[in-house]
Amino acid sequence: MISVVIPAYNEEESIPHLYKKLKEVLDKLGGEYEIIFVDDGSDDRTPEILKDIAKKDRTVKVIRFRRNYGQTAAMYAGFVHASGDVIITMDADLQNDPEDIPRLLEKIQEGYDIVSGWRKDRKDPFLSRKLPSMIANWIISKVTGVKLHDYGCTLKAYKAEIAKRYRLYGDMHRFLPALAKRFGAKVTEIPVRHHPRIYGKSKYGIGRTIRVILDIFLVKFLNEYITKPLYVFGGVGFLMFFVGFLIEAYLTFLKIFLGEDIGDRPLLILGVLLILTGVQLFSTGVIAELIIRTYYESKGERPYVIEEKINLDEGET
Repeated sequence: MISVVIPAYNEEESIPHLYKKLKEVLDKLGGEYEIIFVDDGSDDRTPEILKDIAKKDRTVKVIRFRRNYGQTAAMYAGFVHASGDVIITMDADLQNDPEDIPRLLEKIQEGYDIVSGWRKDRKDPFLSRKLPSMIANWIISKVTGVKLHDYGCTLKAYKAEIAKRYRLYGDMHRFLPALAKRFGAKVTEIPVRHHPRIYGKSKYGIGRTIRVILDIFLVKFLNEYITKPLYVFGGVGFLMFFVGFLIEAYLTFLKIFLGEDIGDRPLLILGVLLILTGVQLFSTGVIAELIIRTYYESKGERPYVIEEKINLDEGET
């Protein structure tokens, strides 16, 4: 069973063409499938077009948002309602090619948990789209340790248990391959086609670069320190406290042993500020540790994932 999840926002001209081409590809595969369109608060004829398609084709399912919540929310809604063993995600603007879906599925059958598309020959403006994307992909790969050429490509294939594991917020959908690293997911990528936009206009600009950079730090924290936040806050706090302590010790030496006036020195204020900030960060780390423990214990979750059990009672958790 394959579920194809497609977020759509003001794509009235593209959707009929996408639906026709997607049906041809999925019918050739010969298995069961469903197509889930998530209308992200469109204010054109997109909802009416999707409704007409769904009336004629029971394999098409439509989720409509009351307003525009963003692509991540649309992806998450699609994941929640998908019933397939494999979930394919793609854009509704015809820039992704449904003909690449069989190749994604072949990689899934080889044992990979996530197969990411790589728009090797990307048909977008260089300065406003391609250059920021190249920089962001390099940073994400370095920070997370999951090396992909194109995190921003929507055309991806996920095993359902991976896609459904996460609650997605903000703009986190593009970071799923990096987030899945925490659970030992096998990730790969393949070159895919990318077509110039024919209808409508892009919903993204260079302004989202700042959001992406902030999300990178969040992904790094979630992957490396979600179960040990004290190491982050406490480590930085201890360093600041130690530097502040050395500054104040130095000034104390000048005052007591050399009789110098230290009351009007900016260094005095800096030392006090570093000590106070260090104490606050350490306290934040302790509070974060308590929150993490409350989260895991209240939900009955474990900070690990078991792939297989041998000669153990299946009822045990």
